[in-house]
This record gives sequence, structure tokens and C-alpha cells, in this order.
Amino acid sequence: MSLNDSPRASRLHIAVFGRRNAGKSSLINALARQEVSVVSPVQGTTTDPVYKSMELLPLGAVVLIDTAGLDDEGELGEQRKKKTMEVLYKTDLALLVINALEGFTAYDEKIADLLKERNIPVIGILNKTDLLPDRGIGRDAQAQADLCREQFGFRFMPVSAAVQEGISPLRQALSTALPASDDKFRIIGDLLSPGDLVVLVTPIDKAAPKGRLILPQQQTIRDILESDAIAIVTKEHELKLTLESLGRKPRMVVTDSQVFLKAAADTPPDVPLTSFSILFARQKGDLEELVRGARAIDRLRDGDKVLIAEPCTHHTQPDDIGSVKLPRWIRQATGRRLEFHHANGMTFPEDVQDYALIVHCGGCMINRRQMLWRMEQAAASRVPIVNYGVAIAHVQGILERAISPFLLARLAWEEESAAASGVIMEG
Repeated sequence: MSLNDSPRASRLHIAVFGRRNAGKSSLINALARQEVSVVSPVQGTTTDPVYKSMELLPLGAVVLIDTAGLDDEGELGEQRKKKTMEVLYKTDLALLVINALEGFTAYDEKIADLLKERNIPVIGILNKTDLLPDRGIGRDAQAQADLCREQFGFRFMPVSAAVQEGISPLRQALSTALPASDDKFRIIGDLLSPGDLVVLVTPIDKAAPKGRLILPQQQTIRDILESDAIAIVTKEHELKLTLESLGRKPRMVVTDSQVFLKAAADTPPDVPLTSFSILFARQKGDLEELVRGARAIDRLRDGDKVLIAEPCTHHTQPDDIGSVKLPRWIRQATGRRLEFHHANGMTFPEDVQDYALIVHCGGCMINRRQMLWRMEQAAASRVPIVNYGVAIAHVQGILERAISPFLLARLAWEEESAAASGVIMEG
């Protein structure tokens, strides 16, 4: 992947929902201007969700997701519906497609309610209007779209994916349906000024494809360059020499969490230090809540179950961070006999209440909405959740320094520490 490519997790996720044979796949193909999904008159052609990364003007980089019909039947149909429902947790913008010849049903109302519950922006699509008596260009199609709007409470657009009617206005509507982007969720750029030096400590990761940096490192470099700042990349054993060679003090040092202690020892105390994983905890999730979760490590007891969650499915190395290093570091820090479970890939356990703690990776392979949903699942089950970088910094005794660039995270940690010691903070 080049630095100019947009990883899937960084793209807007636009998911298409609806009943079987509503024309979801045809709509996806019309928007994409290419054959992305299989189109067939046979109901239920789409099984697992189909993902297509592409450029969609005027939005830019997006992922279009074609889902199975929500009225699918049988045991296999239930599995397909489950996969479709999982898409909800990563959807930034939803398209609800209704067959103009059949109108809306309870299935459509169910998915609409779910989208509203999750505060997902929705555009309704009244598809197949070319098959209506007036061929979809008169009052009948618009009247039916207006009726749907009254029923569901959001905009419906008459469209015929088959003959490309209404597709251009739909593309324009997509760009206005999303809230304006917020620089709050940049990786590091909002912390920098033009000309700042940022030193990145990047051990050569054995799990990375040969000749490449891992994705969080690539994305951080890109964000630094887009901020008109200067990225200096070095390995952990060359960090001290790198800092001594600079003509001025860097704005920040960002390290791989696995070499936190080495980086902390070699970075002067007056230079802010954090990790790639903590930067991603802030961009993808809720850093303050993840910092609070670190205190739960101190409360672990013998026999407790800890879930290690990684959405990616990289090849496991002998010294793998999730399966080897983190369990070892947490056991050493707590002195407890703990039971570690692992959730790898895009599926997150539905039932997490049996765990005393969830330790989640930086989340570079999922989008912000999906990460926040995972945190919501933990909160609903009253299970504390912490990020890899935050957890590592805590067990190695440098968490306060690692979150020093982030005021709200520092305050959250101070409040959590005060509560743990029984002190009531004023103000």
C-alpha cells in the first residue's frame, strides 16, 4: 500500500440495506459505475456482505457495502441476517432500499428503527420506479416517496438503478447527509504546527509485509506531512543518537508501544512522548475511557478472564504482542493467575460480561464507529476496556508520561487515581 492509498478503515462506510430483491446490488453497481455486486432475478443472491473500496464523487474515498436481504429465510438465512446486522456497527451512512412495486413492510421498519437507534444518517431509496405505470418520472413515484418519508421520518428519493434514473441526484445527496468532518479525530496533525519535528520510533515489525512499515506508522507519517510538519523515522536503538543529532528539540516522540521503556529512557523528560497505539486510541475510540480502563488492571484477581481483541488477522509471530507479550506483561505486573482469551478478526463477542477486562489493539483496521460500538458493548456489560498502548504504558509505570500530550486523558487518569485512593477531587 502506498502512502497515497486510503485504507478501508479510513474510508466512509456506506451500507445498503433492504429486503431481498429490492435492487440493492443494482443500486450499488449504479453508484459505482461498475459491476461490484452480482445482480440476479433470483432472491437472496447476495449472501455475505460485499465490500468495495472506491472513489465516489463528491465524497471521495468510500467503502460501499452490499448486504443480504433482511427477510432471508431458513438456517442459512439467519446466518446471513446476522452478518447483515454486524454491518450496522461499522456504517457511517445507510441507504434503505424499498421496492417501489411492493412498498414498505415490517422488515423495512425494523431496520429503520435500528438505524435510528444507532444515530446513523439514512437516505431512503424508492427503487425500480421505471416499472411504475408512469415510469417513475411523475407524481406517483414522488407521492410514494413522500409517503415513505412520512412513515420513516427521513428523506426518500425515487430511483431506478436499472435505467440510471435519479442516480446523479443521489450521489449529491450522499455528500450532504453526513456531518462535517472534525479535525478532532486526526491522528496527530491537530497537535502540530507547521515546521514541527516529530521523531517516530519504528522497530521493524516481523508481522509486516516485507519492505513495508505497518499501517499505523504509514498513516501517522502521512498525517504529519499533511500538517506541514517534519517526520523523522528511526529504530529504537538509534533513538538517542537521532535526538542528539537534531539541531532543535522535537515537538514529540511517538514510539511503538512494544519499546516504550527503551524510548522513555532515551527521550529527554521535557520532550512529550506517546505511542502509535495511544494516538489511534484517541482517533478511533474514546481515549479518556480507555485510560480509565487501565486502572482495572490493578484490580484483577486470580482466575479472572481477560479478552485480548484484535480486528486484524495477521500471521502470529513467536513474540506476538497480543498472544505473547501482553499476557506476560500483565501477569508480571499483577502477579495474578489469569485466563486470557483472544478475539481475532472482524467479529466481536456478543457476550462479554464474563470478562474482568478487555484489552483492545489500536484498531487501525476498523473505523471509528465500529470501535465505539465495541466500547459501548463493554460499557453495557460493565466490563472495563483498555487499549494496547495504554495498558503497556500502565504496566510499565509510564502511563502519566505517555498521555501527557492529552489534557482530557490526563484529567481522566487523575480522577481515576483519586477514586482508587479514596480521595475526592475538587472542582
